[in-house]
Amino acid sequence: MDFVNERLEEFNRYIEKKRVAVIGLGTSNIPLLDYLHDKKANVTVFDSRTIEQIPKDIMDKVTNYDFSFSFGEDNLSKLIGFNLILRSPSCMPNQPALEREAENGAIVTSEIELLLKMAPCKVIGVTGSDGKTTTTSLIYAILNHAGYNCYLGGNIGIPLFTKLPEMKPEDIVVLELSSFQLMNMEVSPDISVVTNVSPNHLNVHKSYEEYIEAKKNIFLNQSENGIVVLNYDNDITKKFAKDANGKVVFFSSKTKLEDGIIVDNNVIKECQDKVRRHLISADKIKLRGIHNYENICAAIGATSTLVDVDTIIEAVSEFSGVEHRLEFVRDIDNVKWYNDSIGTSPTRTIAGLNSFNEEIVLIAGGYDKHLDYEPLAKPIVEKVKSLVLMGQTADKIYNAVTEELERQNINLSIYKCNSLEESVQMANKIALKGQIVLFSPASASFDMFKNFEDRGNRFKEIVNSL
Repeated sequence: MDFVNERLEEFNRYIEKKRVAVIGLGTSNIPLLDYLHDKKANVTVFDSRTIEQIPKDIMDKVTNYDFSFSFGEDNLSKLIGFNLILRSPSCMPNQPALEREAENGAIVTSEIELLLKMAPCKVIGVTGSDGKTTTTSLIYAILNHAGYNCYLGGNIGIPLFTKLPEMKPEDIVVLELSSFQLMNMEVSPDISVVTNVSPNHLNVHKSYEEYIEAKKNIFLNQSENGIVVLNYDNDITKKFAKDANGKVVFFSSKTKLEDGIIVDNNVIKECQDKVRRHLISADKIKLRGIHNYENICAAIGATSTLVDVDTIIEAVSEFSGVEHRLEFVRDIDNVKWYNDSIGTSPTRTIAGLNSFNEEIVLIAGGYDKHLDYEPLAKPIVEKVKSLVLMGQTADKIYNAVTEELERQNINLSIYKCNSLEESVQMANKIALKGQIVLFSPASASFDMFKNFEDRGNRFKEIVNSL
């Protein structure tokens, strides 16, 4: 007998002829337009862009489906009288218009929350300030290697809500989840991972505390059968354990845990009842850096109840990484160039710097997310031989580094450039044989680029044209 997803069927019946608002015509919401039209919902779409800024193919879809729409800066002024509101991750749930509608009885949710509520199978979710994509991709690779039929979504992969009709109970959904997706979330994955928490997105969140609380939602709504994998070395995630309803699995690269997954002398080990089992050594892993060994520990913790150890280790040893994350680009006259465009915060760049023993020429700077660059200064002074700065945060990084140089009474060559092209040219001019050129901006990309992928691809184009 064919499987029928009763929760999805109930939802389909509910939305017929209901007033449904779709806020934000971005990647996650576009497939919903087809779905909602097919289910005969009364749809209005909202977006902060003007009608001229909406891509033509999307506008054609809105027009062909005869959907109502409200665009521009005050688009939410027409958010009145809806039964269901589907917000995009970029639309914060604490906006007054959404709160007002919720008070009037509207269901305010998102594509990803609906997916979590209606998935007929096990769901694994990953969040954290750094390492989300690598850890999520590793989990997906391990499960695929073990023969599971998996769906990859959230911040990576494809929007999965419209894939619900084809999902079976024996499948597994793997999601990368941001703080924006997790805000106000009322459901949690069966297995949750928090790689770490450090200040991020403070240009959007009201406070660091709001950001932390959003991250916690990935496990707060688990049952006693849930599993949450937490970083023991991070003060915030370590404390998360007291709020867990189910089993807690810790991982660490600094502490020899009695139970958990650890990195010990460049060997990943599984610890149970004070017995440590060697799993895989660093020389068998293609990824570089202690932060990636931590990501591997997290992925092992998330999959150990689903996949045998030998299969996990095979998948880990074959995994070669994710684009824009310490991605080797080219060797030019014995100078190796690495693209770490995912380095959108100081902590990410520090992890990148710590992945190399070679001398480093660092290219950094970009969009200002109002982060503190003082913690980055000492690692730069210790690891970097030449520093090339660009973008909105160039002065912030420069000031933090020069203060540290003055404290230590040492010098460092620092160059300021006006563009990525100019920065690459400068790095190529000053890099010495045997050194690494690392592009890890410690900043977001939005001052010059669409996103970090766009920035990383441009970096590779420039380097490959040298």
